[in-house]
Order: sequence, then C-alpha cells, then structure tokens
Amino acid sequence: MIRLEARVQHSTVWGYSSPLLAVLLTLLTGYILFAALGQSPSEALYTFFIAPIADWYGISELLVKTIPILLCAYGLALCFRASVWNIGAEGQLLMGGVAASAVATLFVHSDSIWAMPLTLLAGIAGGIGWAALAAFMKLRLNTNEILVTIMMNYIALNILLWAVHGPLKDPDGFNFPESALFGDSTLLPVLFADTRLHLGLVFCAIAMALSWLFISKSFLGFQTQVLGQDRSAAKMAGFNQTKLVTLVLLVCGALAGLAGAGEVAGPIGQLVPQISPGYGYAAIIVAFLGRLHPVGITLAGLLMGLIYMGGEMAQIELGLPNAITGIFQGLMLFFLLSCDVLIRYRVRFKRFDKSNSADNTSSSLAPQAQE
Repeated sequence: MIRLEARVQHSTVWGYSSPLLAVLLTLLTGYILFAALGQSPSEALYTFFIAPIADWYGISELLVKTIPILLCAYGLALCFRASVWNIGAEGQLLMGGVAASAVATLFVHSDSIWAMPLTLLAGIAGGIGWAALAAFMKLRLNTNEILVTIMMNYIALNILLWAVHGPLKDPDGFNFPESALFGDSTLLPVLFADTRLHLGLVFCAIAMALSWLFISKSFLGFQTQVLGQDRSAAKMAGFNQTKLVTLVLLVCGALAGLAGAGEVAGPIGQLVPQISPGYGYAAIIVAFLGRLHPVGITLAGLLMGLIYMGGEMAQIELGLPNAITGIFQGLMLFFLLSCDVLIRYRVRFKRFDKSNSADNTSSSLAPQAQE
C-alpha cells in the first residue's frame, strides 16, 4: 500500500526539488505524447527544446520571448507573496500595450527624443490603471480578486480589439485591424546587431534586481511576506494591509504594462490584436515554478520562453498543431502542483498483511455471529 504521511515541518529539500521533478515528468510525458502522435520522440524533443536555441540568433529570440513573461512574473510574485491572487497580468499587459500605442501613434512622423520615454510611461500608466481598478474593487467593494482580474482580462482584450478596429486603426492599412507602424523615435533600440533583442532586456534585469531587494532587504517586503503568511499577525503588528495590497497590485500592473509597451514598441512595432499569446497567464506558472524568487523566476521564464519557441518550431518542422504549447504549459502546472504534495507529505510504502486483514475481518464479524 502507498499512503501519504503528513510531515511535522514542510520539506525544504522538496521545496527546491519539486520544480525539477515537475520538469522531468513533463519531458517524460512529452516523450510519450510525441510517440502517440506518430513522431520520433527523440527528434521531436530535439526540435522542441534544442533546435530553437542552436545558435546565437535563437538564443536572442529566446530572450525576446522571455522578457514580457518575466516582467509579468516578477510583479505577480509580489502579489502572491502577499496572498493577493492577481490573475490579471494578461489584461494589464494588454492595457499597457493599448495605452503605449495611443501615445506612439502621435509620434509616427516625429523625431522627438521624448517619443520613446512617453510611450513607455503610457504603457506603465495603462497597466497601473487597470490594476488600480482591481485593487479598488477588492479593498472597497470586497470582491474576489481572482474572479475580478480574470474577467478584466477579457474586458482588456475587447478594448484592444475595439482600438485596432476603431480609433487606433491605420487609415492606410487596407482595412487590416492594426495601427500604423511606429516611428523610429518610438521603437526600443536593438542591443545587438542582426537580432531583435531590445532594451526591454535591461528593464527586465533592473526589475529582477529591484524585486529581489524589495523582498529580501526592505521593510515593506518583510511586511508583505508577513501579510501573506499570517494576516492576523500582520494586523497585530500594525501593518497597513490596505497600503500593502494596493502597493503589490500597482507594482504588478506597472511591470505588466511595461511588458505590453515593450512588445508594441519592440519586436512588433505596432498595435495588433495578437500582441500577447498569453504571456500574462504563462507568468503565473513561471512565478510558482520559480518559487516566487526572482532568480528562480528567471530560470523558469527562460524555460517557458523555450516552450513557446519550441511550439512554433514543432508547428513548422513537424506539422504539429500550435496547441502543443498549451499542452506543455498545462502539463508543467499539473506536475508542479502534484509534486508540491511532497513538500507537506512523505510517501510511505506499507506491505499489505493478509493475516492481519483476515484477523480483523473475523474479529469484526464475531460479535455479529454471537448476536
């Protein structure tokens, strides 16, 4: 028999080993999945995980894919540490992209040095504004932030679609739902020649460092963690819960909005309906896979970016559907949640004793026979 026995304390070893085991199980399941689809598992896994980063250009593309995921994940980690279950990074990213595009289209034919900073600031403001609505409804109207932020994601997507079909639609775009191409003064500069790796990588590195300092070195970060672990203790200590919840939500909104602005002013160069293939949702998996720590999140974000690239490569090279990316994301989340059980429980193997079972059965039937 296999049974789970509760641990006296949470296992630190499994706290770090669980994500690694989840990744291994995901790869093993992917191996079986590819075989079931009639593909050579070894070739398919090579196409999915190795081929996309076989050269420098592929590595630079991996970083381009990872930038928006990491920016969203750093912000989400702060919310989750405070037990604020913000699922709305996707909507905050989209609103950041819309707001940034609204400003960028004003500078299409301008050489102003303020074009790019104002575009980025507009994106940050868009993300903050969208997160502020969620904070207001949670703190003032006592709504559930999970439901609210999920629904706001769909509202943001429809606002984006309205914008590209309406006020931000390019009048010379042959009726395609897209904005005009941004001017050079608005676009983020490319860091390395012959790649698309842009200034967003620097923003990402700064966000990682600041989030680590906030969590590990600041008193506000300490208050945030206490709030997440024990609200009663935070209240007794006199920590301002309203301020902390608002702070983490707005910081998350700012980073997600910057991610959206970085996408439209970076590799895309205009506002289109597909500015995000679900980066905000993927960031939730990344945040938990990275154990809400900036370094762990960075490693998990690179893996998630590789899954996105691998899905596109498998679609091109092997003719597999694009849904394979979502399958791998789902498998990883499933195995992570499953393996996390080992943090609180240990597995015990117990041999089934037939004699004891028979004795127990006879003893339980004996009183009935006497009756």
